[in-house]
Amino acid sequence: MTLQQVRDLAQAIRAEVAKAIVGQDAMVDHLLVALISQGHVLLEGPPGTAKTFLAQAFSTALGLDYGRIQFTPDLLPGDILGSNLFNFQTSQFTLTRGPIFCELLLADEINRTPPKTQAALLEAMQERRVTLDGETHQLPPRFMVVATQNPIENQGVYPLPEAQLDRFLFKLLVPYPDEAEEARIVATYGSRSGPQKPADLGVTPVSNAQMLATASAALDHVTVADEITRYVVRLVRATREHSELAVGASPRAAVMLANAARARAALEGRAYVIPDDVKALAVSVLRHRLTLSPAAEIEGRDVEALVAELIDATQAPR
Repeated sequence: MTLQQVRDLAQAIRAEVAKAIVGQDAMVDHLLVALISQGHVLLEGPPGTAKTFLAQAFSTALGLDYGRIQFTPDLLPGDILGSNLFNFQTSQFTLTRGPIFCELLLADEINRTPPKTQAALLEAMQERRVTLDGETHQLPPRFMVVATQNPIENQGVYPLPEAQLDRFLFKLLVPYPDEAEEARIVATYGSRSGPQKPADLGVTPVSNAQMLATASAALDHVTVADEITRYVVRLVRATREHSELAVGASPRAAVMLANAARARAALEGRAYVIPDDVKALAVSVLRHRLTLSPAAEIEGRDVEALVAELIDATQAPR
């Protein structure tokens, strides 16, 4: 698949998702970048902002095997991964696969389950496999997690562990729509009764797993110049040296940012990465990997604002 074909495929996916989702173009663009670069996405926002429906519409347009887990306080790791059950007819244990065995997993309200259950996703998200009773089971090579959560300050939620957060390529903050978009939402859905599915609104698959694998392989044709690589490294290292940040970004963050920039370039049909690719994705890649210092928290500093300051202060290649 050529880079122009990758761009055309992305446009087709955007068009299908737009049949069900009003606005949120930036969210869809980031989901496409994560898809092509084989990363995971965490969507955070207040209830009712279509986080779950966005993931469903995105999955429908992709034509992937879709799984959904509703995270609750009493959810156990076995409810996600599955378990080995004894078959009395064969006198053998048989694997009963959990909902994680799919190509695109919606982890709905992931912060409503305790950290022990959240940790069941760690191996799956990093290595695309799960281990049950000492036996390793491979997940689909394009396995992708789209998780949703409500803001931490709401009641009845558990903060995600740092190791879990670091496995997400992006953390996206889903905003309320503007007035014009909200009017379109009410006009579209206010006349309908009952829950809606993306297919009810005309969303149809425009790709499949093989096409998406070919699109990801096209990233091999995207060049990252040495100057861009050094720019990414300088930006990430600056987070570890900032006086208002207690914890900076890891080397994995630098790798993910570079790969995401390559994917963004490919989705625009370019065979090379430019500094604007890095700048456009840096906040989404870094915001969930940074921890404010106690003094910065007292002063009410904002992580996103600090990242924006670092982007401005870090010299980009021409």
